[in-house]
Amino acid sequence: MDLFEYQARDLFAKHDVPVLAGEVIDTPEAAREITERLGGKSVVKAQVKVGGRGKAGGVKLAATPDEAVARATDILGMDIKGHTVHKVMIAETAPEILEEYYVSFLLDRANRTFLSIASVEGGMEIEEVAATRPEAVAKIAIDAIDGVDEAKAREIVEAAKFPAEVADKVANVLVKLWDTFIKSDALLVEVNPLAKVASGEVIALDGKVSLDDNAEFRHDWDELHDKAAANPLEAAAKEKGLNYVKLDGEVGIIGNGAGLVMSTLDVVAYAGEKHGGVKPANFLDIGGGASAQVMANGLEIILGDPDVKSVFVNVFGGITACDEVANGIVQALKLLEDRGEKVEKPLVVRLDGNNAELGRKILTDAAHPLVQRVDTMDGAADKAAELAAAK
Repeated sequence: MDLFEYQARDLFAKHDVPVLAGEVIDTPEAAREITERLGGKSVVKAQVKVGGRGKAGGVKLAATPDEAVARATDILGMDIKGHTVHKVMIAETAPEILEEYYVSFLLDRANRTFLSIASVEGGMEIEEVAATRPEAVAKIAIDAIDGVDEAKAREIVEAAKFPAEVADKVANVLVKLWDTFIKSDALLVEVNPLAKVASGEVIALDGKVSLDDNAEFRHDWDELHDKAAANPLEAAAKEKGLNYVKLDGEVGIIGNGAGLVMSTLDVVAYAGEKHGGVKPANFLDIGGGASAQVMANGLEIILGDPDVKSVFVNVFGGITACDEVANGIVQALKLLEDRGEKVEKPLVVRLDGNNAELGRKILTDAAHPLVQRVDTMDGAADKAAELAAAK
């Protein structure tokens, strides 16, 4: 889960990373009071989860409270790279900035460890710095057990060639930033720029944080979710405990196991090329326990998508046998009907693996008018794409 800048700022402040004061608002007039509290001037910053806000006109200085209202009016509702601005942060203006640096911690998946990236050339995209001046970017591996103490922080500072006059302060920020990273179960914490100001202090002027969704059970992150931008189907699926992602297509997909579902997406996309470019409409992994209730919940989400024209249920029986899955499908359709859900979209079902023959017989005997049984994955994908194209 990616955080907005104001959420990252609040998280940094919680862990004593030096930041400037700031508050988030969603109405222009609210900018007046906040700017007055900040001394009469402020920075109005669009809150969107995309870079390049400044170049797009989403970051503006306001010299007076009235000007802050005007700038907030201009920015709210703005489109920045396809993201609509619903909130702005009214932030304290920084003292005179003398230098801008870059620091971050992230999960290094390729090497199965953590990584620190630091540069004295902050204020721009780190990818651009790495491409044009790779020698200006220091990358230091972080041991997951040892973490970042003062000694490790100084190693990072030396590797990135931070000036001696800020070395202690940057090292202190790195220790606190690592504390933020670990205690928040983050995948990324980034400060760009970490600014040296006229007083000699270093301050995090902008932050980016990405949290590990898998760790949400350990935290209270409900208020961090961007409910305004959330897809309603994905939100409904999450409430039901389903692993669902909305895609731009017409064939609803249900499978048991992420690998199988990913393969199903590919097969449907390939089959869809023969049927007018039909594509998968979603990723939905119901996991190993395909009970009637789980299947009903999955079907309810998929059938509630107006883009879906047909549904492909692709199950390989393992721990959960195919007869259980078949009974789940039959019972799920009845559950939906009993709920008053109108089921009109055709379902193509492919069962293989443990107790596949029995599962197929259950579906055949049920003879549900919307269910078609196809025994091969390719054949089922083709039939689902054909049915979607015919709608």
